[in-house]
Amino acid sequence: MSGTTSPLTSPLHDRHVALGAKLADFGGWDMPIEYPGGGVVAEHTAVRERVGVFDVSHLGKASVQGPGAAEFVNSCFTNDIRRISTGQAQYTLCCDESGGVVDDLIVYLRSEEDVFLIPNAANTSEVVRRLKAAAPAGIEVTNLHDAYGVIAVQGTRSDEVLDALGLPTGHDYMSFVEADWRGTPVIVCRTGYTGERGYELVPRWDDAPALWDAIVEAMAPFEGKPCGLGARDTLRTEMGYPLHGQDLSLEISPVQARAGWAVGWKKETFWGKDALLAEKANPPRLSRGLLVTGRGIPRSHCAVSVHGTQVGEVTSGTFSPTLKQGIALALLHPDVAEGDTVEIDVRGRAVEARVVKPPFVEVQVRES
Repeated sequence: MSGTTSPLTSPLHDRHVALGAKLADFGGWDMPIEYPGGGVVAEHTAVRERVGVFDVSHLGKASVQGPGAAEFVNSCFTNDIRRISTGQAQYTLCCDESGGVVDDLIVYLRSEEDVFLIPNAANTSEVVRRLKAAAPAGIEVTNLHDAYGVIAVQGTRSDEVLDALGLPTGHDYMSFVEADWRGTPVIVCRTGYTGERGYELVPRWDDAPALWDAIVEAMAPFEGKPCGLGARDTLRTEMGYPLHGQDLSLEISPVQARAGWAVGWKKETFWGKDALLAEKANPPRLSRGLLVTGRGIPRSHCAVSVHGTQVGEVTSGTFSPTLKQGIALALLHPDVAEGDTVEIDVRGRAVEARVVKPPFVEVQVRES
């Protein structure tokens, strides 16, 4: 036997196969990268201009329950859960003691004794392991990766799609509603990774196929499209949203990634606090946006230079379907500032770019 492990599949795998999706391993899951009928650019454009639906069931799901669950979570992760109320969600980071990022995740505060987590697929087990190791008596941490699916409906017409299904819409950004759809429970979250107005729906695993089918049918009048993870990547890069493993990692701290806004600096404790406070005073490098002004598409690990001296490297780079030019996130020497001109080594050719502050495009994510 080879000893290799087959990738996991989402509850919607059969739907993707039937649609002819191009599938690939992503975080140990066999997930759709793009669908026939225009591919990444068409799917990206559908979200920016109309609406698209993504299967993101590969994302982790976990719960922390018991007396004091919310305060326990608050003592572990970077952001301050006391900034939100029941029914709200929060972006936060799980760091190690050196300040490196084990994972970035969304925390959903259901009650002071019930916190729902959505980490990244490949990091769920490690986040759960760390929480279990630190949990006091009475706190139960459970990995729920195959208990729920996650379906993202993103785009300017997303409210109309959910309205057609009888699901709640219009609640505040980064809030959620526990709803009933055709007799089955579904969490409707005003969250997403595209920058556009949208929702992430969390149904039970076995209920996900019927919900997916209903969404696809409801999108048809708006020329909506099923979208793969390829479009999800170009959309999030246009927003400057980090991807763990590229823009955040055990070697790339929240300070370096300019994610200090997701750190409760005044909290009494959280994992990695001392290291991050020390680094905050003198960061060795900082994440910046790069807008290509020459011809070329930057990719991860491309060197970035100023006057022939390397000052950093690209962490995420792509072709922006909205801007029709190359864009990137890069870790650069802290002396490099917005407005500066740099050169990116793209396959041995120097491509000029301007240092900018993301997002690269304007969107309406926070509008009610």
